[in-house]
Amino acid sequence: MKPTRVLDLAVLFVLATVASWLLVRAFYGQLPPVPVYAGASLYPVAAIEAVAAFVIRSRVNARQIGDGPRQLHPITAAKAAALAKASALVGAACAGVWLGFLVFLLPQRSTVHAAMSDSSGTIVGLVAAVLLAGAALWLEHCCKTPPEPPDEPAH
Repeated sequence: MKPTRVLDLAVLFVLATVASWLLVRAFYGQLPPVPVYAGASLYPVAAIEAVAAFVIRSRVNARQIGDGPRQLHPITAAKAAALAKASALVGAACAGVWLGFLVFLLPQRSTVHAAMSDSSGTIVGLVAAVLLAGAALWLEHCCKTPPEPPDEPAH
């Protein structure tokens, strides 16, 4: 499996930002208020992935890879890498959606009262999405196959 390319995430982020801005611009008056906790569901996922990254990294660095007790099973590492790839995409897309929403709201804050109250929820969501993408990229990095140790020279 190839590592996630940051360029792919950036393209997804930009597309989601533009699409979100256009949709919010067209339908803002029909949208429900954005609660502060709207994007907060991504925080626990980001935290779990960050913790998993450190656990996997410590096992990989200690060469505790295998199917024994206290070892990292290779299938578990592969599943974690797949989760990380998917989460990086979700984080980039969600960050784009929240940023598009925020780009629309910021100029409206002085004139539209709802824009002022919706801004805090979009900022919470944007930060959560960025943290998720970052944690996912870190987890994916930690799941890489370790380099082979150098062969011992024969004496």
